Amino acid sequence: MLSEIRIESLGAISAATAEFDRGLTVLTGETGTGKTMVVTSLHLLGGARADATRVRSGSDRAWWKAVSAQSNSVRT
Repeated sequence: MLSEIRIESLGAISAATAEFDRGLTVLTGETGTGKTMVVTSLHLLGGARADATRVRSGSDRAWWKAVSAQSNSVRT
């Protein structure tokens, strides 16, 4: 189970951390606030290919990191 995700300079997100617990997690917010980028970061962590168009305007690079609660392992 995913317990935490950290994202920096990915799309609309300058920096964000989200912690997850058991149950349902719902992402809500206005248009352009980064909901899709949270899902995109999960897709990228799963092995999807990244490209420079995902990097936030004005930034040199983007990064994302996830922590698994089951093994307390980190994946970037």
